Amino acid sequence: MSIRRSSGLIGAVTLALVVTGCGSSDGGSDDSSGKGGTRVFAADNGRITIPDDPKRVVATGYAVPAMIEGGAPLVGISSWKRGEPMMSKKDLATYRKTPKVAGELATETNYEAIAEAKPDLIVIGVPAPVLGDIDVKRLEGIAPVVAIGPTVPSAWRKLTHKQSDAAGALKKYDVAKDRYEAKADALAKKYKDVLPGLKLGHVGAYGETAKGTFQREFGGSWGTNIAQDVGATYYGKVKEPGPGSKAVSEYPSIEELPAAFGKADALTYSVNPDGSVPKPVKYVMDSKLWKNLPAVKAGKTFPLRYTEAATYGQAMKTLDAIDTSFAPLLKR
Repeated sequence: MSIRRSSGLIGAVTLALVVTGCGSSDGGSDDSSGKGGTRVFAADNGRITIPDDPKRVVATGYAVPAMIEGGAPLVGISSWKRGEPMMSKKDLATYRKTPKVAGELATETNYEAIAEAKPDLIVIGVPAPVLGDIDVKRLEGIAPVVAIGPTVPSAWRKLTHKQSDAAGALKKYDVAKDRYEAKADALAKKYKDVLPGLKLGHVGAYGETAKGTFQREFGGSWGTNIAQDVGATYYGKVKEPGPGSKAVSEYPSIEELPAAFGKADALTYSVNPDGSVPKPVKYVMDSKLWKNLPAVKAGKTFPLRYTEAATYGQAMKTLDAIDTSFAPLLKR
């Protein structure tokens, strides 16, 4: 039940995440269980009565890595191949051994397999527009369903909190969050004299070369939000903002490279987990317009791996990659 962040789908899907808390007004859960062993949880699909302490959880989409890292009692998950390179060995082993009850797309939901898993809670981690591809009523006949899907990329922090809360897996979430924040703070101090003063631009991995476009990501997007936690500043804003990811990224034509990045002191760009350059990014870097940018001529271009991290555990790898990439700044 994954969503590929191609430009077309981003427009339709509007990736996102939501805030959680202790009151219904901020999308959290209300403790109305009393002695009944249930509580009312505010999800994308309404206020849903769920178990206080779920024992058999099915998770799909963006909920998969969060549930695995949190140690939720999973009895079924959707395929989540895009996240495999960012998983720890332990989490990857859990991912591989947990029965797959859905494919990479919401339309690939196996309702019979979910029923056979006998869950007492189903956590659907897909964006609201994609929820229409799922027969939620049919799933509700199996177990309580909470839809907790993404909006803007940087909100993965709040999304994973809410997903972990629903599954009763907040303890490990809190530990992972504390570890991440400590590491991000340490890196922010390490680069405090060289990074915050730079005006940065970012080339994302989801431009469409066939249409002659590239992806420019601003602050709060996939390629930028974790770097921002260590002091990076991405200048500019979307010309025509839309919902979700459209609020933090856009797709100009390749001819607009000088206008987009001409004022940048430095540039970052998304690369694959193995460090190779995705085709849409290579398309940009092969352009004479790219090679003539001031930041490129100055040698201030930095590849960023693991830009699709959407949990604190995954984002630890992103922080390591950012540290490795930005290290030359300390030698200048």
